[in-house]
Amino acid sequence: MKIAIVEDDINMRKSLEIAFRDFKEYEIVSFKNPIDALKKLDDSFNLIITDINMPKMDGIEFVKELDGRYEVIIMTANATLGRAIDSIQLGVKDFLLKPFEIGTLITAITRADKVQSITKEVKTKKPQNSKSDDDFFGISEALEKNLRIAKKAALTDASILLLGESGVGKEVFANYIHKNSPRAKKPFIAINMAAIPDNLIESELFGFEKGAFTDAIEAKAGQFELANGGTIFLDEIGEMPYEMQAKLLRALQEKEVRRLGASKAIKIDVRIVSATNAQLEEKIENSEFREDLYYRLNTIPLHIAPLRERSDEILSIAVTSLEQIVKKYDFETKVFSDLAQKELLAYKWPGNIRELISVVERAAILSEGEEITPEDLFLQSRGLKRKKSIQDMESELIAEVLDQHQNDLEASAKMLGFTQKVLNEKIKTYNL
Repeated sequence: MKIAIVEDDINMRKSLEIAFRDFKEYEIVSFKNPIDALKKLDDSFNLIITDINMPKMDGIEFVKELDGRYEVIIMTANATLGRAIDSIQLGVKDFLLKPFEIGTLITAITRADKVQSITKEVKTKKPQNSKSDDDFFGISEALEKNLRIAKKAALTDASILLLGESGVGKEVFANYIHKNSPRAKKPFIAINMAAIPDNLIESELFGFEKGAFTDAIEAKAGQFELANGGTIFLDEIGEMPYEMQAKLLRALQEKEVRRLGASKAIKIDVRIVSATNAQLEEKIENSEFREDLYYRLNTIPLHIAPLRERSDEILSIAVTSLEQIVKKYDFETKVFSDLAQKELLAYKWPGNIRELISVVERAAILSEGEEITPEDLFLQSRGLKRKKSIQDMESELIAEVLDQHQNDLEASAKMLGFTQKVLNEKIKTYNL
């Protein structure tokens, strides 16, 4: 199995390389940043292990660039747990909190290998028509209240702003609003503002004419034109660049767009549903979001509570998701054991519905029998910190470097990326 480790911290990177020497079944290739990794990754790699906080390109952007071609394990410290949860939306099924034991990482690799082999097998089969994983709702008083508001608002053309944490199902609500509106037979187009480079947002939304810029070899309609008569869902609206917000506001007010390089505007008729997990009021105060655009989008605000506040939905969503996954992979019937159900209810689900679906899918793939157990869910590893092994690996690395340089502190510190003072402190700490 060929594994790429992407980690800018030389100490952590070398420590992992040393730890993997005891596992001959893995071929390890290390990269100090995602840019270098993207140049070298090919079909021979089976798995990517990456940090999140790195210069030039962070781990989340790196995973986006991978575009689902590899199974990915994310490493992160507590301070970046929120970003690790964002990775769930990109299909990452495992992340480890630093520091962790090498045994925990090996277990995650084994899981990823099994998930990869089964999903590859499914891709070779004829695709089945089925509902999307997110196309369902649980049952709770809070959800039913939101659905009543959404259905009532859907009958109008009022702009709706969906508020809530990542993974709560904002796009599902946007789709629900569209399906229950007079525009249901027209297009529904979802656009993630955080996923489009700033310099491409205008051409993506409004289109361009041939020759408008160097690569514009032919005219292209923007998403607003393509959605004419239907609904546009602007996800992560808080990430839209400030200068672009004025152009969006003008398009909404005038009900027309102008392609880049065009002399005439095009009339449009679209319904706007937007969403954010950011505090837009704070962005307004910091001059990062236009107040006039905020009021234009916020005619009907709809706050979607996190899953931890809708605990009566958890089992309903989990069971429905499990049924869909069993059908997708052509498994025999699978059910949650009583203890597994208790663990599902006890866990706080920081990644919300998307995390729940991810956990259920992985458990369905990894479980051996008909019954899914707490061990198959592996929820404990998503919240527990491992406090010894990375320090042990660091100690081993420092000892090896010191030995290579015959205890020359200056040369050893340079190789490790430490100052001599820091190296001396670590020598005392690890009693080397």
